[in-house]
Amino acid sequence: MADLPTGNAVIGQSGGPTAVINQALVGVIEGLREGLVNAGKVKRIFGMRHGVRGISSGKADELIDLAPLSAERLERIARTPSAALGSTRDKPDAAYCDRILEGCRSNDIRYFFYIGGNDSADTCRIVAEKAAEAGYELRCFHVPKTIDNDLRENDHTPGFPSAARFVTLAHMGDALDNASLGGIKINIIMGRNAGFLTASAALARELRETDEDPAKRPAPHLIYVPEVPFVMDEFLADVDAVYTKLGRCQIAVSEGIRDADGKEIGPQLMGTGEVDAHGNVQLSGSGALGDGLAGFLKKGLTPAGGKAPRIRADTFGYLQRCWPETSTVDAAEARGVGRFAAELASNGEMSASVTIVRTSNAIDSYRSAFGRAELSAVARHARHVPPELLSGRNNVSPSFYDYCQPLVGDLPHFERL
Repeated sequence: MADLPTGNAVIGQSGGPTAVINQALVGVIEGLREGLVNAGKVKRIFGMRHGVRGISSGKADELIDLAPLSAERLERIARTPSAALGSTRDKPDAAYCDRILEGCRSNDIRYFFYIGGNDSADTCRIVAEKAAEAGYELRCFHVPKTIDNDLRENDHTPGFPSAARFVTLAHMGDALDNASLGGIKINIIMGRNAGFLTASAALARELRETDEDPAKRPAPHLIYVPEVPFVMDEFLADVDAVYTKLGRCQIAVSEGIRDADGKEIGPQLMGTGEVDAHGNVQLSGSGALGDGLAGFLKKGLTPAGGKAPRIRADTFGYLQRCWPETSTVDAAEARGVGRFAAELASNGEMSASVTIVRTSNAIDSYRSAFGRAELSAVARHARHVPPELLSGRNNVSPSFYDYCQPLVGDLPHFERL
């Protein structure tokens, strides 16, 4: 480590929080203490309040000293959902990144760790490039996080398995409710560009059912993701076929479903909506998509002069992100990616994005390892559900069960009369 710079390290959390994002935070801290701190290369470890806002604001109280935290307190923080440091939706441009670099200079930051999605990887990339141009030695590391599971170069991302577990369990209970009273139930699930989380609802079936006839599948009978064009008339026909045969129908729908032209269905039904810092219409904070689809079905399935079917819609929204019952695989891997980021820094890497690689796909012997990718390979890009994990216009393939089940973990088994 003789040729490594000596200075301070800083860690931040960005984007939507998850049930295990603090595991990654603690992993970085532990990895730094065991490596660069012990070697005398890192003098202090700071935490940025609300992501890069904390380093760019110029306010001393926006950086907190993480050194006094005991191992016991760190363990409690690791097991606590949501972002302990606070998060941000800011998408830094070049000028913003100049302020980040200045904050690093003024606090003698030589090691920069940012936990987040592809926009966070892009922030790391820009800051690293600006530091290099300015001749300031700063090593930048992106630590992956997103429940959407949409980061390239990764088999899956920390946060997704725990959110998928929530979605699975929610659909298991909701299916029993739906079976008791009958009717049509629509559940709107996060995932603007990628349908991994919505597809995970299939695990609620317990049996790996992929029958082409939706009425022969256990609930959820229909699953719609952004990767497959959503056609309103086909949706109506799908639901009608299941409801006619069973008297009930449970449907999992991604908030990001799109028509054949790639236009999101949600904003079309909403008319106008709140726009976030990235220019996207807010979908998770509104029940408009579920209400719109429910209204469309009610109109299409009500016979002339007859009674409308019972139709209800729930938008899972932010409940999916920080539910405190985590996947054990997720918690371990989130801690691991943080530690591996610190290890990359100790090994002399200038910049990288940590990746998760699956090394064994067997349910009873699942294993993974950590790797590195260039920041540019992850930054700004979105990964989608591969075609081989999907089946037709409203279902998953057998391969999806193989992919997702080991991540979610053991599920309860219910009995019915």
